Amino acid sequence: MIKRITITALIVLSIIAGGAFLFFSNGSENLQTLPDKPPQRIVSLAPNITEILFALGAGDKVIGVSNNSDYPERTERITKVGTFWKPDTETVVSLAPDLVITLWFQQQKQTAQTLKTLGYDVLVLKIETVDDLFEAIKKIADALGCSDTGKKLAADIKNKIDTLENKYRTDNPKKVLWVIQNEPIRTAGQDTFINRLIEIAGGKNIVPPSLQKYPSLPTEELLARSPEVIIHSAVTGIDIGKQRETVRKKWQEWKQIPAVRNERIYIINPDTVQRLGPRLPEGIKTIAGCLHNPETIEQKYRVFTNTDSDN
Repeated sequence: MIKRITITALIVLSIIAGGAFLFFSNGSENLQTLPDKPPQRIVSLAPNITEILFALGAGDKVIGVSNNSDYPERTERITKVGTFWKPDTETVVSLAPDLVITLWFQQQKQTAQTLKTLGYDVLVLKIETVDDLFEAIKKIADALGCSDTGKKLAADIKNKIDTLENKYRTDNPKKVLWVIQNEPIRTAGQDTFINRLIEIAGGKNIVPPSLQKYPSLPTEELLARSPEVIIHSAVTGIDIGKQRETVRKKWQEWKQIPAVRNERIYIINPDTVQRLGPRLPEGIKTIAGCLHNPETIEQKYRVFTNTDSDN
């Protein structure tokens, strides 16, 4: 199929694809088409996909990445193709890729459908759990023509995670609250990969089972569950000092909570703990440090509630 099309035609087809999208089944097989030979010009629409591509040794073939793809450092020099939640289809098309890799959620599925309609090859991945990560690595490697490398990378990451889980396994896990939003408090629930990371690191998520993946937690329930460690995910692009001050003020009134009373509150960079990518073992080590060895955690992660200083 011809992959050169005018911008006007692109807009028209985007509207058509967007309207028709609702009539496609949920199977990813309806969205993806893979190239007949290993791709040489790849666009990644998510930072964890970008990291996987580089870890597989395909970084020199990546010609476009999402705005928040910031690792490895070389990604700074690669053309940006819109945000994680709103990919810029026109920019993607202008790069003439022979493979675009997207994630399996509504906005990126629509982009994948549009690109497929325009004749571009797309690989659509569902990466919502740690096991999904291993499968995604293998699928990307298969598409790149380096299946053995993908199997080796997936096995290496899995072995590192298994080793960490054995290291931090305990009969007395720390009670952990993971906050992803301050007002109102919204937490990582049990049906999330963050819950799995807490478990691997030797902790226990205090959030009870819920129909929501990221439920809000009423104050009375938060106090009753008495978390021993509170971890906040830092928001990328916002000054970390300001975020620490917000978090400090948030918890000052609840000194009866063990984590607050003992100054076991942390605000950490989300890149290695909230990206299901090759650096996940590093993120688990950071979480484990917050739980078991606070003295080893860099002071920049700590939030002090009993003083007016952000030392």
